[in-house]
Amino acid sequence: MKENVLDVLVYLFENYINDDETELAVDEETLRNELVGAGFSEPEVIKAFSWLEDLNPQKLEGNGVTRLAHTGSIRVYTDRETEKLDMACRGFLMFLEQVRILDAHSRELILDRIMALETDDISLEQLKWVILLVLFNQPGQEDAFAWMEDLVYEEMVGAPH
Repeated sequence: MKENVLDVLVYLFENYINDDETELAVDEETLRNELVGAGFSEPEVIKAFSWLEDLNPQKLEGNGVTRLAHTGSIRVYTDRETEKLDMACRGFLMFLEQVRILDAHSRELILDRIMALETDDISLEQLKWVILLVLFNQPGQEDAFAWMEDLVYEEMVGAPH
């Protein structure tokens, strides 16, 4: 089974993160063993934990992500970002900013986490999951998270199997 870091993150979100808690209820080693037992490779599980750890506000501050975000700015994507995010993904991010679900800061956090994924391109569905994960882990983003959660899960229910 070919799984990637995003698959591990989505599995963690759906199975281990309680809506009432922002922390996982089990320790990392136990969780890692359970994920490996569920069929994920240990290297991908370790990368997923690292990806989540890098959402820590102090780490993000240190890598300059928060300094890049300016309200009202126009985002020009790098060549590497446009290779990874197609027009639909970039348009969706712009739409979320226009309806004020995202601000410039959260957009940059999302782009940072997208670029940290070891994958050549990101689908719109995968982008929505990354947005959901980032918003869940950011204080003060509860309303935006609830909106994105409804969007992601509504599309899952309505999708053909």
